[in-house]
Amino acid sequence: MTDTRWINAVLTSARPRVVAALLRHFRDLDMAEEACQEACLRALRLWPTQGPPRDAAAWLIMVGRNAAIDQTRRQRRLQPLPDEDAISDLSDSETPTIERVDAADYRDDILRLLFVCCHPELPATQQIALALRIVSGLSVAQIARAFLVTEAAMEQRITRAKRRIGGANVPFETPGAVERSERIAAVAGVIYLLFNEGYTSDVAEQGARAVLCEEGIRLGRLLLHLFPVEPEIMALLALMLLQHARAEARFDDDGNAVLLPHQDRNRWNPKLIAEGLALVDKAFRHRRPGPYQIQAAIAALHARATRAEDTDWAQIALLYGALEQMQPSPVVTLNRAVAISKADGPAAALAMIEPLAGQLDGYFYFHGARGAFLLELERPQEAKMAFDRAIALANTPAEAAHIRLQLDRLSGVARAGSEKKERVKNS
Repeated sequence: MTDTRWINAVLTSARPRVVAALLRHFRDLDMAEEACQEACLRALRLWPTQGPPRDAAAWLIMVGRNAAIDQTRRQRRLQPLPDEDAISDLSDSETPTIERVDAADYRDDILRLLFVCCHPELPATQQIALALRIVSGLSVAQIARAFLVTEAAMEQRITRAKRRIGGANVPFETPGAVERSERIAAVAGVIYLLFNEGYTSDVAEQGARAVLCEEGIRLGRLLLHLFPVEPEIMALLALMLLQHARAEARFDDDGNAVLLPHQDRNRWNPKLIAEGLALVDKAFRHRRPGPYQIQAAIAALHARATRAEDTDWAQIALLYGALEQMQPSPVVTLNRAVAISKADGPAAALAMIEPLAGQLDGYFYFHGARGAFLLELERPQEAKMAFDRAIALANTPAEAAHIRLQLDRLSGVARAGSEKKERVKNS
């Protein structure tokens, strides 16, 4: 096997399960991460020639566990483990190993680990950042982007969280019912950020990153199983299902992003949409509205619109207004402005986002939206400056390509204006 890109997809998918199992075994965050990394390095050496094992997660757990034990024995000057060939030859031990992993109280090590990372000893921002780093394996840069902070600030945040958990002797055990209830909001936040990281990935990364969307949905189902009458968890799962239903239509054959109004709705997944809509309706029947229910209701309005022009933008703007009251955020205001631009025109939307310039100057979508509003208002020079700034902040080639299309459109408008002036001059 000469093409090894498939290994990244397998390792990305298996990593949460592997780290969770290793942490449960060693009760040490750093040791679990290092053991997982060592197992991944061995996989990169062996799998290209030997092919993947029957159960990749079990293989990585076994190799990582043995590597950590080996390192511990070396530090204690004890006998080392057998040669690597003997360690790597897992044969039929894979299946019973993974069955033991899955026989835990939660029936899922990853969900347990999420509750552990969301321990009240940590501030909320550290809980989510640590869980995304430890459980999901997101890079510091990816997590920093989700929080709109610098990489250096996020690195410090994660380091402090690890140090605090170690110093507090936090037990790596299954929390009880009370603890689970206290931590549910933080766990839900981690699951949605995990899903969102996969959802916003470039088409070139979809093979490896789609597993994050699927993992987020799987964890959402497990969380709903623990809290079957919690409307916010119903809505969280519904939101992920409704967004993931659009996956096949979000990029064209050339890998360019296709915006929601231009997507082929026949390519949306009707099964996921039906399940998501049912969960939204069920959540709202509880009459305890929350942020995930508002976001799911917005996604439901998009899903119910047979055509883009049928979208109820006025209702979406009202829902974003309600979300803004529940969770004030410049990003929520930006999203409301986009809905306002559809319902009331770009002038009102531009006036709404201008005060956000300082807070969102490093945010790709702010400059992209601002450029689009300015373009609609026929202010080409300002629109070009906004689009240039957006390209500089693009996180993926697809984002940059979309802005270049806007610039091409802007160039077309400029040429048309010049030709019109020339005709007037010569008439």
